[in-house]
Amino acid sequence: MTTDTVSADAPLYIVLNAGSGAAEKEARKAAIEEVLSAAGRRYHLHLVEDGGELDKAATAHAGQACANGGILVAAGGDGTINTVAREAVRHGCPFGALPQGTFNYFGRTHGIPEDLSEAVHALVDATIVPVQIGSVNGRIFLVNASIGLYPKLLEEREQDKRQYGRSRVVAFLSALKTIFLPHRRLNLTLEAEDRTLHLRTHTLFVGNNRLQMEQVGLTEQAPDVAEGELAAVAPKPAGKLGMLGILFNGVLGRLGDTDDVVAFGFRRMTVRTPFYGRRRIKAAVDGEVLTLTTPLHFEALDGRLRLLVPAQRRESGV
Repeated sequence: MTTDTVSADAPLYIVLNAGSGAAEKEARKAAIEEVLSAAGRRYHLHLVEDGGELDKAATAHAGQACANGGILVAAGGDGTINTVAREAVRHGCPFGALPQGTFNYFGRTHGIPEDLSEAVHALVDATIVPVQIGSVNGRIFLVNASIGLYPKLLEEREQDKRQYGRSRVVAFLSALKTIFLPHRRLNLTLEAEDRTLHLRTHTLFVGNNRLQMEQVGLTEQAPDVAEGELAAVAPKPAGKLGMLGILFNGVLGRLGDTDDVVAFGFRRMTVRTPFYGRRRIKAAVDGEVLTLTTPLHFEALDGRLRLLVPAQRRESGV
């Protein structure tokens, strides 16, 4: 694994998603400023109050980081981290993450602390490591991308959260509701290097590297998912109760207990759907629901993201 040393003079261009509450926003801002000021590190902190301005802020600060030999940093959940990382990849500048979401899959994958102060300390003492990302139709993802039931679940969950508030109970009940709503099965043709598969499924999930398989309990089902590959997972059609079982097993990390799950690794894959006058399909990309044009082209992009990895994680060789 190739690493680059981070210059102590490299300025940090931090894009901080304000989050939901004023007190929380100020606490996060203060925590970042306290650690960096104590370390004598140059930084520019941009607080994004409106989520609609995140793309614009990420683009502007990536340009500044690139022009001034700096590092682009995202502070927020997986969606925020994806948006800012996308600009880091496009501009070719190093990228740091301060995970502040509910699940923080990306941060946990790379050993970045969930405590904000600890994450900033780790950022100051980090090394740049090229890491793998995935892409679907040119749109990068750090954690996963999916089509079918999961994008619908995300849309329903956001609507329910706006109506009933943000909590894990609301998210769970929303997921149960979505499972029992009518939804069509996908007829897919998967063309991945040396294999072509025709299948019907409620959802196709593509995870970025083997860790995604381990998190849902599919390691034994897909032993051929190698370093440098993405992981494709598609449960075969099931009834409402069967889908409920799949949901629970996935949450508990025991998806391997579910019968009839297609799972394999690949570097490039094309996903085709029958053409019935429509060629657009909804996809969830790191938690953001997008509309993409079929066929879908997935690809593992090895070493494309120049990520600041904590020293402890680097020394462990993980």
